[in-house]
Amino acid sequence: MEKRKLGSAGPDVPVICLGANVYGWTLPEAETFRQLDIALDAGLNFVDTADVYSRWAHGNIGGQSETIIGKWFAKTGKRKDVILATKVGMEMGEGKKGLKPAYIRQAVEDSLQRLQTDYIDLYQAHKDDAETPLEETLAAFDELIKQGKVRYIGASNYSGARLTEALEISSKHGFAKYVSLQPHYNLVERESYESDLLPVVEKYQVGVIPYFSLAAGFLTGKYRSKQDTEQAARGAMVQKYLNDWGFGVVAALDEVANAHGSTPARVALAWLLAQPGITAPIASATSEKQFADLVEATKLKLDAPSIQKLNEASMQKSLA
Repeated sequence: MEKRKLGSAGPDVPVICLGANVYGWTLPEAETFRQLDIALDAGLNFVDTADVYSRWAHGNIGGQSETIIGKWFAKTGKRKDVILATKVGMEMGEGKKGLKPAYIRQAVEDSLQRLQTDYIDLYQAHKDDAETPLEETLAAFDELIKQGKVRYIGASNYSGARLTEALEISSKHGFAKYVSLQPHYNLVERESYESDLLPVVEKYQVGVIPYFSLAAGFLTGKYRSKQDTEQAARGAMVQKYLNDWGFGVVAALDEVANAHGSTPARVALAWLLAQPGITAPIASATSEKQFADLVEATKLKLDAPSIQKLNEASMQKSLA
């Protein structure tokens, strides 16, 4: 599988990142083990999780995804074959949130224990913490790298201004820098990344691993009416796309997919891979068909007319 550099200072990673938010939520442990086995065989060895996954599900307290991955590492002995990314900062219970140094030190130990490993390849701030000075957060991350518990650090859900500030602070104080950004970006969520974040990641050569690459499944074409969302785990997330504009984007995906003998999901991911700054879109799978889409998307190269068709359909919202 093709690889790209995760920022100017980061490791080489596959062009698709396997999203582990479904582990312990919509994908049970045994099926997760099977997916990870298949993923490594396919060359898809970049896995993104977070301590909070999947705290939102009934009966879960967080840590489910990391725990399952840790069990798989213990069973298979394949920790060194995986580029492992996880995150810190979302609420994990009373007093357990944010990016204060003391909490980062506690949270990383908890993640390492769940993951049954002694290091994390990419440790990411899950969201900006305006209440904690960036100097303190970055100093804490820098210390984790010096201790060998973390190899690289990244940011998620930062604004362009705060990402710039963080990168400049790291340069000023000699701290480790964020090598990656994890923003919300896909064919139906473009404005924030393209207007605010793209200039920053291009200037500082930061890798980009966007989440919700398939817009919670909307860009796969599986939601074509409100009824389609009623029994779906992520149905509520796609309601805002169930309109003429959203269906117009899906229609364009259908057209391009048909022309290439492909699927809407593969086309949506291939479109992302063709965008400036993008290193590896994050996408999750809960079936063999969905997983096949992730692998095959890496082989699909869209021509200029196809990209233009998708751009025109997705930009209709701003013209409405």
